[in-house]
Amino acid sequence: MPSNSEYIEPIANDSPATSSPDDEIDSLPDSAPSDDIDNDEEEEESDAEKEWKESLQQLELILTMVLVPYAGKYFGRKCAYWGWAKFMEWKYPVEVVYTSKRTFQATGAVAVGASL
Repeated sequence: MPSNSEYIEPIANDSPATSSPDDEIDSLPDSAPSDDIDNDEEEEESDAEKEWKESLQQLELILTMVLVPYAGKYFGRKCAYWGWAKFMEWKYPVEVVYTSKRTFQATGAVAVGASL
């Protein structure tokens, strides 16, 4: 039977001798009616999941925009002071000594915070 529709209709087989119990099982719907109730709960979970992902993005933004520059500036200065001390010891017979390590660290932290 030629048809212009987008789907093909199966040929009806009216003989009861060819039907089996498996045909009845195959014709049952895939989902039970109680699944409709579960879909609402899944949507709520997906909303919570969206909010969780959004809060993670905000934390990532805070890290990349605030904490990483401060830490980079602090450790960069620490590395620069160490490198300059090594260069000065190599180039000139001078020994660089920090008299108070606590004061040195506090000064570095204040300098990092003051320039931003």
